[in-house]
Amino acid sequence: MPCVAPTPQLFSIVVFGSIVNEGYLNSASEEEEFCIYNRNPNACSYGVTVGVLAFLTCLLYLALDVYFPQISSVKDRKKAVLSDIGVSAFWAFLWFVGFCFLANQWQVSKPKDNPLNEGTDAARAAIAFSFFSIFTWVMGQAGPESRERAGWHMHSRRLAAKQE
Repeated sequence: MPCVAPTPQLFSIVVFGSIVNEGYLNSASEEEEFCIYNRNPNACSYGVTVGVLAFLTCLLYLALDVYFPQISSVKDRKKAVLSDIGVSAFWAFLWFVGFCFLANQWQVSKPKDNPLNEGTDAARAAIAFSFFSIFTWVMGQAGPESRERAGWHMHSRRLAAKQE
């Protein structure tokens, strides 16, 4: 399961934490804060939302991982692992969209909106860790552990024995 290692949780905390902490700026001429990503509030909202929800999803699947050894039914184990694979693919896609969106909005940001370069390191960190998050969610299901935990190794052995 991808969230057993602390990497996805840490990456999601870095993304939403850096945006919440330094992703909004205000200028002397304006009263309202604006998003550092091209003044697009949707970019900051997307980064924060995906980061928080990915962190909560990790906590959910961490709880499932603790409960997993108690699941005796192969069908229920299979459902748990398949849901984990599907959720991992979904989050990898959301992180890819987030990376593209944040990188694009950062690219078209105007230097005059942030003349003192406040929060630029945090903005770049959110973009970088959005990119890294894609791979952490994909790599969570790369190994044969998923199939084995679902009990598929037993099924494939039975099929191989029948064919002999």
